Amino acid sequence: MTETAAPPRRPIRELPDELVSQIAAGEVVERPASVVRELVDNALDAGATQVTVRLVAGGIRAIVVEDDGCGIPPEELPLALRRHATSKIRTLEELEGVSTMGFRGEALAAIASVSETAIVSRPADAAHAQRLDARSGELAPAARAQGTSIEVRELFFSTPARRKFLKSEATELAHAVEAVRRHALARPDVGFAVWHEGKLVEQWKRGSHEQRFADILGEDFLAQSRAMDVQAGPMRLIGRVGLPEAARARADQQFCYVNGRFVRDKLVQHALRSAYEDVLHGQRQPVYVLFIDIDPTRVDVNVHPTKIEVRFRDSGEVYAAVRRAVTQALAAPGGAAPIVAAPAPITLPETLVAGSGFRFAGLPPTAHQSRLSLADLGALYAPEPRTPLPVETGATRLLAAEPSASVPAPTPEHDWPLGRALGQLAGVYILAENAQGLVVVDMHAAHERIVYERLKAAADQAALAAQPLLIPATFAATPTEVATAEARADELQALGLDLSALGPGRLAVRSRPAALPDADPVELARSVLRELTELAEADAGHLLTRARDELLATMACHGAVRANRRLTLEEMNALLRQMEATERADQCNHGRPTWRQVSMKELDALFLRGR
Repeated sequence: MTETAAPPRRPIRELPDELVSQIAAGEVVERPASVVRELVDNALDAGATQVTVRLVAGGIRAIVVEDDGCGIPPEELPLALRRHATSKIRTLEELEGVSTMGFRGEALAAIASVSETAIVSRPADAAHAQRLDARSGELAPAARAQGTSIEVRELFFSTPARRKFLKSEATELAHAVEAVRRHALARPDVGFAVWHEGKLVEQWKRGSHEQRFADILGEDFLAQSRAMDVQAGPMRLIGRVGLPEAARARADQQFCYVNGRFVRDKLVQHALRSAYEDVLHGQRQPVYVLFIDIDPTRVDVNVHPTKIEVRFRDSGEVYAAVRRAVTQALAAPGGAAPIVAAPAPITLPETLVAGSGFRFAGLPPTAHQSRLSLADLGALYAPEPRTPLPVETGATRLLAAEPSASVPAPTPEHDWPLGRALGQLAGVYILAENAQGLVVVDMHAAHERIVYERLKAAADQAALAAQPLLIPATFAATPTEVATAEARADELQALGLDLSALGPGRLAVRSRPAALPDADPVELARSVLRELTELAEADAGHLLTRARDELLATMACHGAVRANRRLTLEEMNALLRQMEATERADQCNHGRPTWRQVSMKELDALFLRGR
């Protein structure tokens, strides 16, 4: 093997200003959409009420962003093109509490270094506008109304290698339109228009949030989502979260904003996904528009050149707030308030569920035990309470709730969201009539959700105990895993996991959760550590809660009424009333729908009535 001679040493020198700007452009300007995003940020910071974007060849040949904002005085125009020159921050304190969209002062300089750029601007008190050519520095009078226009032509002309990485004009146009779309969702008080090759591509007029959502995401999004407005400590969470049936195969309708800035934050994404776990089927992706308004000093936006990532001071607080708010928004039963009082909480004995090894610790044994059944639910609809009968399935025995004698009398039938039961279809579906028309209910899926929610409520009252291991399980750990185990020891022990370091690169598992006796301790420890590392200060108990809930879901499936079981009208109506009083009753534990509405209009269309 031949040895390669070491290259001669080169002296340390300052880089030329133009090369420094081109390096910055490599971080800030990835494609035409990056330019559009930065220029629209500046337009919004200038107080614009109308922003117009004009593109040629998908933005590769030309990008012009026009606004009616405050404008730039002539003497400040040259400064606008210098690196790290900005009007938005002056001190470290202002940097730590940024409330504007832009603040780094590098975007225009970076863009100008890889394109032919010009600025035309006119403040309110100026007699006319001024045009500054970035390359020549020439300043000349121009005609335009108050506001600013930024012209960017021949992007990457000075760095042809970068230009080769751009996609087709149609692809670049789609990315540019998406950049404007993200701004438009957050600012319904501002009108936006996108033109391409002289043709209007998209236009969003000023209006309300609801109207802007409908204009951009469609009327179906409004119909298949729920509004959310929650004050959680120092933050406010507002927006709309899509119902599970509105989920998509791709994550292309997920919009999260922090103080009006579109961001991609793993912590928030994880919190949102976890809120959908009990109601989303398979790998479907939820749709949502979430705005997090938080004190600017509690979030660091200066962690990424493109400002698309942020860092929260208290990530656990944000994670818990987002998860709780979305869960509550999705939990409203049937989109209506409960009609019948919720049943008394279920009481579980300290017993092992057959085959699962799941123990509910701390709950006293009860002599009278039975499985949840629709016969017990029927008592809620009957005039007098009934005593549940013991029903056993193998070694599995659960205690049904005693029906409450104080259940209020049913309200008039037309007030019941799920209506009045008419009968069964094929031993699988319940047919009911409500004010809108026909309701079709999957009785097993619906009862499964009811049982599952009862089991979760009971399990939440019992702590997960730890099971010491006779022989500690050791494994080779990464430095990150060791650091996480040491820093989060209290949280791990609260989950039933006792981890200790045996050396620089080795951990020992001395106990695991008693609720998961068959789980591999090493795999469980690694999984929890990985989750803790990803979520930083986030909800540490989420992983084991999810594992516990999976076991409860299996129990609920076995405890729910089976298909082909003949029910009386009393039992059918009792099930409908329980659905109205149960959170997340619109979906079963696996995310499939439990009921569907067929309107009179749809029925009339089927039979050609009125034609």
